[in-house]
Amino acid sequence: MAYPDIRPRRLRRSAAMRRLVEETRVAPAELVLPLFVKEGLTDPRPISSLPGVVQHSRESLRKAAHEAVRAGVGGLMLFGVPTSEHKDETGSGGIDPDGILNVAIRDVIAEVGDSTVVMGDLCLDEFTSHGHCGVLAADGTVDNDATLALYARMGVAQAEAGAHVVGPSGMMDGQVGVIRRALDQAGHSDVAVLAYAAKYAGAFYGPFREAVESTLQGDRRTYQQSPGNIREALREVDLDVAEGADMVMVKPALPYLDVVAAVRERVDVPVAAYQVSGEYAMVEAAAANGWLDRQGVMLETLTSIKRAGAQIILTYWATEAAQLLRDRY
Repeated sequence: MAYPDIRPRRLRRSAAMRRLVEETRVAPAELVLPLFVKEGLTDPRPISSLPGVVQHSRESLRKAAHEAVRAGVGGLMLFGVPTSEHKDETGSGGIDPDGILNVAIRDVIAEVGDSTVVMGDLCLDEFTSHGHCGVLAADGTVDNDATLALYARMGVAQAEAGAHVVGPSGMMDGQVGVIRRALDQAGHSDVAVLAYAAKYAGAFYGPFREAVESTLQGDRRTYQQSPGNIREALREVDLDVAEGADMVMVKPALPYLDVVAAVRERVDVPVAAYQVSGEYAMVEAAAANGWLDRQGVMLETLTSIKRAGAQIILTYWATEAAQLLRDRY
């Protein structure tokens, strides 16, 4: 049939019609809110490069968790920020039951219980004095297998604190399998593993490093992926699923939507994507200058990540976006 018989605009003529035929929708329950908790704080501390995001005190963390649950957010990913005196060469604060991350997990579980999914970031970088995601060998490189032994202990510590999900993000070879076995042997077979399966050594993490007070010396290119590689990402995903990952994640999200789509086609486990600090900060900075419609871009970026194939989206906008989405639909 030829013009004017075919008129696709009929399905765009009103807001009600557009809602009816919309192909991709983000649900609040698909959003996960990353939260930072700083040891020793009595009040939340703003993070200059992440407008609207703070380092929480234990008290403000509980309030933020409760607010997210009210908004319908599907999960919370917790990051602990220890004081400098509690950082060391091996990141022992991440394993200590009284370390800030494990204390925070217990606090949030006590506050919200099973009303949302409580996740712990399973990595040593916030806890090491050198800022790397594992322990260092004599030559200064990250010792993969020595790090795995600590990851196993860290996973069990988070499970014993009450975490529903652990999120190994260090990109060590074999990390998922080691953590899965340790959890099962310790009686935590019901704790899920969200594998940061394709985590790229990109340039979008700067604000996050302020948030966790990173002491990184050098870079992470020997263990995180090169931004140009997608076949390597699929290999990493295959390995993590074979080792027992319950969910897999691509990080960052927007610069790697093609990777998200390829992973979605590859696996039958839920796929997550992390809209990282640099993605968030760019939008916030542009909106503050009047260059973008902040809420419009927020929802558009989340929709694009969902459309690419992510079932779960980690985003610093999670609570606000959940509220907007509930009003929208």
